[in-house]
Amino acid sequence: MNSNPSSVVMITGAAGHLGRAVAKSFAQTGAQLVLLDRSVPAEPEAPAGAAPLWLAADLGQAEQVQAAVQQAVARFGRIDVLCNLAGGFRMGEAVHETSAQTWDFLFDLNARSLVHTAQAVVPQMLRQGGGKIVNVAAFAALRGGARMGAYAASKSAVIRLTEAMSAELREQGINVNCVLPTIIDTPPNRADMPQADPARWVAPEDLASVIRFLASPEARAVHGAALPVSGLS
Repeated sequence: MNSNPSSVVMITGAAGHLGRAVAKSFAQTGAQLVLLDRSVPAEPEAPAGAAPLWLAADLGQAEQVQAAVQQAVARFGRIDVLCNLAGGFRMGEAVHETSAQTWDFLFDLNARSLVHTAQAVVPQMLRQGGGKIVNVAAFAALRGGARMGAYAASKSAVIRLTEAMSAELREQGINVNCVLPTIIDTPPNRADMPQADPARWVAPEDLASVIRFLASPEARAVHGAALPVSGLS
C-alpha cells in the first residue's frame, strides 16, 4: 500500500495531531509534502525523509487558499493528493437554541473550507489528468445526536460534497472519498474526557493509514465512499 514515491501531497490542518500523523505516513512513502495550516508553527516538524513546504492559509478565505495552491504548483509542478483534514467540533446547544455564531463556525470550518480547497486544487488535477482527494467527515454525521445538530449537519455536508465531487470527477481520473472517524485519540480529547478509555478510540496513526490507502493506487476503484474508522469503540 503505497502512494507513488514522487507524489505531491497537500494536507490541510497539517499542524494538528492528525495532520502530523498523516504527514509522517506520506513522508514514509517518499512523497513531497505541502502542509497548510492557519499559521506555520514556530518550529515546524519535518517528517523523516521529507522537506515539506509549509504554507499559512486561512481556509475560510478563498483567495488565501488559491495563493497557497499556486505556491505549491510553482514549487512542485502538480498536486497529486489533497487531504482535507482541517475541521472543528462544537456541541452543547439544542437545535432550537443554536446560535448563528455556532452554525457559521462549524459550516465555515467543516464545509466551506472543503469547497475552497476544491475550487483551488481540482482545476490543477484536471489539467494534469487526475488525482486523489480524501476528506475527513465524522462517524457522528451518520445520525443526529442531542445537542450536536450543527456539528452533525456540517460533517454530513462533507459526506454529501464528497459524493457530489466523486460523481463529477471520477470520469476525469480523480478519486474522491472520505473517512468517518469516531473519537480520535489526541491529548485535547483525553483532557476533555478524562473518564473515557482512549484505548477504544482511533489512533491518529491508524486513521492516517486509512487516508493513505484511499490516496494510493490500490484504491483506484473506490469512488465516493464514506468509510467508517471506529477503532474499538
